[in-house]
Amino acid sequence: MASATDSSTAAPAALRRSLGFRDLVVYGLLFIAPMAPVGVFGTLDAKSRGAVALVYAVATVAMAFTAFSYAQMVRVAPQAGSVFTYARKGLGEGAGLIAGWMAMLDYLLIPAVAYLFSGIAMHALVPEVSRWVWTALAVVVTTALNLWGVRAAARVGFAVLAMEIVVLLVFLVAAVTVLVQGGARRGWLSPLTGDGSLGFSAAAVLGAVSVAVLSYLGFDAIASFAEEVTGGSARVARAVLFCLALTGVLFVAQTYLAALLSPVSSAELAADPGRQGPAFYDAVEASVGPWLHDLVAVSKAVGAAFAALAGQAAAGRLLFAMARERRLPRALARTSGGTPRAALLVAAAVTLVAAVWAARRDDGLDHLVSVVDVGALVAFTLLHASVVGWFVVRRREGAPVWWKHLVVPVLGAAVTVAVIAEASRTAQLVGAVWLLGGLALLLVQRGRTGGDTPDRA
Repeated sequence: MASATDSSTAAPAALRRSLGFRDLVVYGLLFIAPMAPVGVFGTLDAKSRGAVALVYAVATVAMAFTAFSYAQMVRVAPQAGSVFTYARKGLGEGAGLIAGWMAMLDYLLIPAVAYLFSGIAMHALVPEVSRWVWTALAVVVTTALNLWGVRAAARVGFAVLAMEIVVLLVFLVAAVTVLVQGGARRGWLSPLTGDGSLGFSAAAVLGAVSVAVLSYLGFDAIASFAEEVTGGSARVARAVLFCLALTGVLFVAQTYLAALLSPVSSAELAADPGRQGPAFYDAVEASVGPWLHDLVAVSKAVGAAFAALAGQAAAGRLLFAMARERRLPRALARTSGGTPRAALLVAAAVTLVAAVWAARRDDGLDHLVSVVDVGALVAFTLLHASVVGWFVVRRREGAPVWWKHLVVPVLGAAVTVAVIAEASRTAQLVGAVWLLGGLALLLVQRGRTGGDTPDRA
């Protein structure tokens, strides 16, 4: 029988190493979701003047800077906690607390949004059951899987991910078949160059990129499993980069085909925002048939719940790591059978409250979606600063390699700051309030410890 590990003892709590490269990629892809662009396709098509595939190509390159910085720091600190741990190493204890605190906002709310998506989809299929009930049920089921253990959750997640990939492949094959037989509704290059009637606009593409990068949030969760992977930190770094590259290819491919199949132009979508949300489904139904529409919808319902599973697992490990370093209550650093169950239960409880609250309100989804990104983007900015701090300022690895230890993280920080600047006022306000809460916590803890020093290697 597994016994609980009390984190108050001299030996720090430890997680069980049981994940391989495939498991890491599964968690990353589950969190992102292979068909993440489905919900925002219409919005991006309208914003970019039809160059929606180019938007995702640029967004993939933009997020590659962040993925590269993760790959650098996971080798320095192959521990649970992700940006919390990296900022402590590169910038000091205070910056680490703020990075973890801001990432916590993202890791707790993104699963709530995913659970709500699942509840909405299931309610549409079985309207007799309220969507908040479906939402709560999704939280309970996936929490049970996470408590069962990371390896068991990875196995079930792999089956769900396989289903999502199959549905995506069915869409890709069906779309290509329709295009070969009947031709495209738009110009073949228009998803890369924009609608001919509107012309190409670099400003429009960059404006859409600021929204598209949100589809990638979740690949960073791979780093939070660094203490549970076999084969060393290099495997985690490869998984982060591979996951981003694969999702980038999938995002570009599906948006390119959907744009060619779309029965309406990007100008029409821009003129009628009400048609933007279901634009992807409309393109599928109009060109292939309602059967594929329903198949994609069911896949999104199941996939959303398991995206939340991956997010909840990452949130639990972030809470665990911060508690182990005495930045949160030490009870959250307890493990049982190598699983941080206390932290997982707290993450599940917070996510359940947020998701059910939103599910019971007509405007709940809008409120959640408007604030999920800003915490992660602030944490990403501190991640890039950590690379510079560790390799360039502190020079803990010898002479820095300037292009990857200074140029890449500076460019990455510029991207994340630009996206924060483009975020909604609501997101900026919530982020600022959450940041003030983190600063207040930091001041309280500094008062108890008498100062802040960089974390020692």
